[in-house]
Amino acid sequence: MNPKKKILIVDDEFFFRDVLKDALQERYDVIEGENGEEAIALAEEHQPDLIILDVLMPDSDGIEACKILKEKPATRKIPVVLFTSLAKKEDIVRGLKAGADDYITKPMCLPEIIARVDAHLRTKDYYAELEHRDLLLLLELSENISAIRNPMTILRIIVEKMSAIIDVARCSIVSIDTKGDIYVKASNDLLENEEIKLELYKYPEIRKSLELKQPVIINSIKEDPLMAPVRKYMEGLEFNSIVVIPVIKKESVIGSFLLRTASPLEGGITERIYKVCQLVANISANALENAMLFDSMKTAQEYFEEMSIRDGLTTLYNHRHFYTRLEEEFSRAERYDQPLSLIFFDIDDFKRINDTYGHSQGDEVLKQIGMLIRSLARESDLPARYGGEEFAVVLPNTSSEGALDLAARLRTAIREHKFTNMGDDNVTISAGVSTFANKNISSFDRLVHLADAAMYQAKRQGKDHVLPA
Repeated sequence: MNPKKKILIVDDEFFFRDVLKDALQERYDVIEGENGEEAIALAEEHQPDLIILDVLMPDSDGIEACKILKEKPATRKIPVVLFTSLAKKEDIVRGLKAGADDYITKPMCLPEIIARVDAHLRTKDYYAELEHRDLLLLLELSENISAIRNPMTILRIIVEKMSAIIDVARCSIVSIDTKGDIYVKASNDLLENEEIKLELYKYPEIRKSLELKQPVIINSIKEDPLMAPVRKYMEGLEFNSIVVIPVIKKESVIGSFLLRTASPLEGGITERIYKVCQLVANISANALENAMLFDSMKTAQEYFEEMSIRDGLTTLYNHRHFYTRLEEEFSRAERYDQPLSLIFFDIDDFKRINDTYGHSQGDEVLKQIGMLIRSLARESDLPARYGGEEFAVVLPNTSSEGALDLAARLRTAIREHKFTNMGDDNVTISAGVSTFANKNISSFDRLVHLADAAMYQAKRQGKDHVLPA
């Protein structure tokens, strides 16, 4: 009898260690540690076959411990799986750079953890029943989808490759959405980008796999009791057996995907077919999670980049981005001999608003004015909070008349707006408008100076006015 493989679990929280130990100790010898220093010492002493390492621990954290383990000759070849919060995507990236082979996210999903551990600790004997073409399929599939960042492309490749290597009537990837509805996302008999909604009650094998988060094998759809309630729907079908394999990852990352293969083989699902399906599901899970993680990080990066050019209070463009875009638009207007206008306006007596209603109410007035500007500005316009209670709107390809018209509509909209918590007290603005046309202005700085001067002239004339430069 082969000795059990050893797993080192390192986490400063006893609860997590105990849950993992309980799930794994039947098949593996489990060694426990509490911090990064123990991880290094226990790994050198016991030479485990796999290390599960929490990222956040006192003293030496998991990422630092992983880096040291991968530098030491005695431990560098031991696979390290990091255990971290999904919210800490930067930790995942740092951990992988430190040499980690894989990661699992909290809160823990035991079927996922068991599947990942099994995948890392499979022996060569596991692959003995696979044919040469199966191994080539797995290698080709892994190479094809590992660099792809479009999840739907990954799903299509999976079903195409599976259909080519295994005698199947249908190979499909199904997905469960947040409402519990089930959809075929990709199938060897569907057109690209076509999906079909299924009625879950007609697919008890999918329902059971979802409930257990485990594979379900139906060797005979005519004899298996699980299929009895739906046998009437299956008359005349070209297949006899079904295998459903959950694509196990954190559901919050990739959703619930299942690989479903229906085969006409009279002998049922062979060990070879089951193993190929299981290995394909594992490869798919990694590729899908990487694609989703990349997409979420890309989305987050785009969000933070957008926020860096926005004013935090009004969400209009900030002072720095205003000048960047104004310079660009001025250069374009010069090059193509197009008009460019600028509106500058200031809230009249803003200090009185703060003194009367408080600074939080002053902030609320700024927010609502930002909303009013966005509602009146065109998509091509560039509204910005210039600073304090001053605002600006860059108007590409807009004449002086068009800019004065928008400034007048802004003045009216703000004066007539009922601001929250201010009763009948209204807010007014003083605005100035400048326009570049026919090379009349030499620089974008001059455009700003003229609009600013017109704005202050409007204030001197009694406020609540719009004046051209």
